Amino acid sequence: MKIRSPISVPNQGFSSLFPKMKIHMRNKTFLLLLFLLIVITTSINRTSAQNTTAYVPAEMIFLNCGASEGNQASQDGLIWEGDVGSGYAPGIQKTVSATPSYQASGVPTVPYMTARIFQTPYTYFFPVTPGRKFVRLHFYPSDYTDPDFRASNSYFSASVGSYTLLNNFSALLTAQAINYDYISKEFSVDISSSILNLTFTPSPSNKNAFAFVNGIEIVSMPQIFGDFNNFSNITFIGSMNYMTFPQYIALETTDKTAFETVARLNVGGSTVYAMADSGLYREWDDDSMYIYGARVGVTYTKDPNVTIRYSDTVPEYIAPPIVYSTARSMGPQPSVNLNYNLAWIIPVDTGFYYLVRLHSVRSSTQSHNMRVFDIFINNQTAKKGFDVIAYTNRGGIGVPIYLDFIVFFPNTSTSSQQDLWVALHPNMSSKPVFYDVELNGLEIFKLNDSNGNLAGPNPPMKVKQKHIQHFLAIGIGVPAAALFILLLLLMALRRWRQEEKTIVASLPSLSNQGRLFSISDIKIATTDFSESLLIGVGGFGKVYRGEIDGGSTCVAVKRGNQLSGQGAHEFRTEIDMLSKLRHRHLVSLVGYCNENDEMILIYDYMANGTLRDHLYKTQNPPLSWKQRLEICIGAARGFHYLHTGAKPGIIHRDVKTTNILLDDKWVAKVSDFGLSKAAPELDCTHVSTAVKGSFGYLDPEYYRKQRLTEKSDVYSFGVVLFEVLCGRPALDRSLPDEQVILADWALHCKRNGTIDHIIDPNLKDDISPDSLEKFVEIAEKCLAGLGIERPSMGDVLWNLELALHLHDPVEKGEPISIPNYDGMMNSIVTTEDSVFSELRSLKGR
Repeated sequence: MKIRSPISVPNQGFSSLFPKMKIHMRNKTFLLLLFLLIVITTSINRTSAQNTTAYVPAEMIFLNCGASEGNQASQDGLIWEGDVGSGYAPGIQKTVSATPSYQASGVPTVPYMTARIFQTPYTYFFPVTPGRKFVRLHFYPSDYTDPDFRASNSYFSASVGSYTLLNNFSALLTAQAINYDYISKEFSVDISSSILNLTFTPSPSNKNAFAFVNGIEIVSMPQIFGDFNNFSNITFIGSMNYMTFPQYIALETTDKTAFETVARLNVGGSTVYAMADSGLYREWDDDSMYIYGARVGVTYTKDPNVTIRYSDTVPEYIAPPIVYSTARSMGPQPSVNLNYNLAWIIPVDTGFYYLVRLHSVRSSTQSHNMRVFDIFINNQTAKKGFDVIAYTNRGGIGVPIYLDFIVFFPNTSTSSQQDLWVALHPNMSSKPVFYDVELNGLEIFKLNDSNGNLAGPNPPMKVKQKHIQHFLAIGIGVPAAALFILLLLLMALRRWRQEEKTIVASLPSLSNQGRLFSISDIKIATTDFSESLLIGVGGFGKVYRGEIDGGSTCVAVKRGNQLSGQGAHEFRTEIDMLSKLRHRHLVSLVGYCNENDEMILIYDYMANGTLRDHLYKTQNPPLSWKQRLEICIGAARGFHYLHTGAKPGIIHRDVKTTNILLDDKWVAKVSDFGLSKAAPELDCTHVSTAVKGSFGYLDPEYYRKQRLTEKSDVYSFGVVLFEVLCGRPALDRSLPDEQVILADWALHCKRNGTIDHIIDPNLKDDISPDSLEKFVEIAEKCLAGLGIERPSMGDVLWNLELALHLHDPVEKGEPISIPNYDGMMNSIVTTEDSVFSELRSLKGR
């Protein structure tokens, strides 16, 4: 499944020039300029390729379903035609043209703000030339109005001729499973006639079921999948071979095989959007979210003097030049590279064969045996000793190649989905110059089964907690229910009159934990938001120092950006979280203001700012090792309370040094709960959610699988620990490639025994060896690739306490004694001045 990401488009064609713009057809001159810009930019992208002939499709149909006659441009520069009056939709009067009840942030207007809804089977007819076609279907699973169609009732099938593309498909469940608001599915089918019939059929098992689609793309394509009658260029994984391959048994060629695109990755580069593709309007996703583990390798761009030279064997339509211009490798450290695999993981449906395609190019003048590596698919050897330079020896420098593999995933009784692994590891047998690997692109396609089916099962339905208890028993009777409803209406009317365009209705009561400020109070406190009182700027907005209660109390005033839809959500989340939490190591919420559509939060003032303010790029005096340990311990206590003391537990999701504040006594307090999530219940392992957080701190497992756990906070806290030790940012692009990401660099130095080389120079003579060893040990464990291998925040806390205990006697010239676990736990729970704690166990959940 291809996911249309709601993000700004990098420097590729139209979208790089006008990011996130919604284009309308009111200005023909403007559209002409846009077209010229697209042509110019696309030409620039191709200047580094030789013998390039981008494919020109015979058919390019972009149908905006449910839209009226006329054309509209999408934000990626494609021109979409409304299906009304298009000639592709006969008898369309029997269907429903609908608009979604709301437009989620980041969802493009075209083609997702109109839909064609079918309550009975319906077929689009597309006149085409015979041959293979891309069929792309776009879905925005919202509730639709006029009349009312609920997304939860939409279950349907989609087919092209004898091929079943979707079966009992729920766009809502599919989108929820991957935490995206809108999705697209890409298929490739061969059409032998002059008409492509695309049929949508509501599932008969649900009487309220309906089908819908927001956009349809039909694009002609060349034969990009090779020839399944000639298996010399295809490697079969495991015990299977071409004699057991269904397409061989049925004496079918690839022309009769249908494909679904599962993943198409631009390895080492950013997302390549449709207008930058080589004529087929494909998207190549950034590969980083699919990489397994903390070791993501390094990315690089090709030598600018190397020209991509396509051939008859690998023409330009196989992959555009921009894919071959970037790559990912392991990096320059052979001792590190030999201890891990550079691996990608992609979830796939069981019961199907998959075509796995790896793209590579010889991008330098080096001789063979420079990089030789093994390729593994699903923990099975796919190819030993692959040397791209030797492989392209005849073609020379800049000639791209690809390798094809077939792998089968049998049905299992335990799960309808499994992970497809692609892993690369240096091959040492030929003693290459570099113990390294490299890859430019990766594609995975699902093949239809023997029944012509490509459809997999829906993801499981998420169980939602009921927010309203069903306490009206039948015995109460209709009159009591009517009276209850009347009372609710009266209360709602009274409340509505009091709100004055605020969002109080969505906020929790703060009567016990804070107070509601007027905007005039806030302006007085901050001298009308004077820039001289500005103490910080973040994603939510600006933070000012203020004074309330006649100047007797200093506070921090965080003013949200009124233009940020995400800010409104974070505003509500922060109040909801902090109104329920009280702990010595959590920042305290004084109150809030939401008058005149303002989003303002008022906190206790933290006189010493953020932890980061005292680590680097600062005029502040350096912190001692003991101070740093005490601050880390305080922060760990705060996070540990969130995980195990709060009910339900809370995952912070944005752990970093700027979100650890220091009061006038240097007590650490965790802040910024705008991205926080309730932890999973005991019978669940994770929370499925869209990835949010800060680069350099993100848990790679969470980033790849979008499954959030408390261990995601632990990973981020491990980065904080190394940031405290090294006195440098988590992400520093000014450094050499291997040092950019602190987590990777610190782990590399730890494994090489050179951790002392990266310690903050201000600490060189201040750390006792035993304390340093314990601190680095727990920080390293926090950065384990798998969450299950990381310690709980309670374990982290205990080890930090131990590191401090190991340092104190050395500082005082006293012998070292090791406390027992229970003693440490008791000291934590009964710490003086702790306001509230329900700690049950330091091991967490």
